[in-house]
Amino acid sequence: MATNPMQKKARSSFILGVLITFVIMAMIVALLLVQVKNMKEKENARIASTVKVCVLKKDVTSGQIITSDMITTIEVDKATVPANATSSITNLESYFLEDKSGNSVVTSEGKTYLQIDGMAYELKSEEATGYYYIEVNKEKKYVELATPPLLAKIDMKANTVLTNTMLIKSDEKTTNDLRIQEYNMLQLASQIAVDDYIDIRFRLPSGQDYIVVSKKKVEVPQIDGIDSVNTIWLKLTEDEILAMSNAIVENYIVEGSVLYTTKYVEPGTQEKSIPTYVPSAEVQTLMRDNDPNILDTAKRELLTRYNANTSVRDEINNSKNSVDPDDAQTNVSNGVKKEILTTQEQRQTYLDALAGN
Repeated sequence: MATNPMQKKARSSFILGVLITFVIMAMIVALLLVQVKNMKEKENARIASTVKVCVLKKDVTSGQIITSDMITTIEVDKATVPANATSSITNLESYFLEDKSGNSVVTSEGKTYLQIDGMAYELKSEEATGYYYIEVNKEKKYVELATPPLLAKIDMKANTVLTNTMLIKSDEKTTNDLRIQEYNMLQLASQIAVDDYIDIRFRLPSGQDYIVVSKKKVEVPQIDGIDSVNTIWLKLTEDEILAMSNAIVENYIVEGSVLYTTKYVEPGTQEKSIPTYVPSAEVQTLMRDNDPNILDTAKRELLTRYNANTSVRDEINNSKNSVDPDDAQTNVSNGVKKEILTTQEQRQTYLDALAGN
């Protein structure tokens, strides 16, 4: 059957139209796919360029306890915040302050409160000991917190992005009498490392064992990038410096005694030990009467503790008295000479490293 030329032309036009429509649709789909791809790439780039940060919801003052209700987490452009301002800062995302019984600690109008059975009690800190307490019916009741609280180092306004340099754990806060002390005469644990927490203990030949200072964070000096083998740095207060000095001398005097370190297993959850070492009467007099660097409140607390443990001092004196005075003097002299020599050798090595020798 012959095809009408008009029909043939119409069919050809239809097919051409379908092909053109298909091509246009393919182009549109391809363009949409490219746009979707570009949008995904931009979104991925945006996500990659953002970071979670912790910001304050309230104003805080220097030394104030930071509680979880004061913090919120937001996403911001990574380029707009310091490199150390991330959600992982001191685990703030999961930071929740409470006592050992699970009672929460919150902040209201610039003050910190412990919530117990629907009641809010202001949480305070003893200046001398750093222990936290509340007052119930005008009676002081000590509070054991589950973790050391974070403190603000400086005054900060609401919406401040928090960084590591702005906060400090309460057991690391800086007091006016805090100093970095270097020790090279201690028997160090074989695997002690930077940032470990330790107690310094004094063991007598009789087996009596006393805590001189407790829960101190270890710093290890480096020489030409290598950790020192026998020297550590500790941040100590004035009374701790005096106690350590006394214990070092008595360690030199009493042959067979050991001044050594013990490491905390879980320092984040373990409470600091209470020191049990009692310095000599001469050092106690220095603490009580002649040292202006020790706060009056700290003096009272220390001397109360020492007076309650006179038997400790008796045991140490018995060990010292069993040593001939001449031998004791020689032991101290030899110990100090060795200490000085070790310090001089490490100092020279350090200077040589600085000079590139």
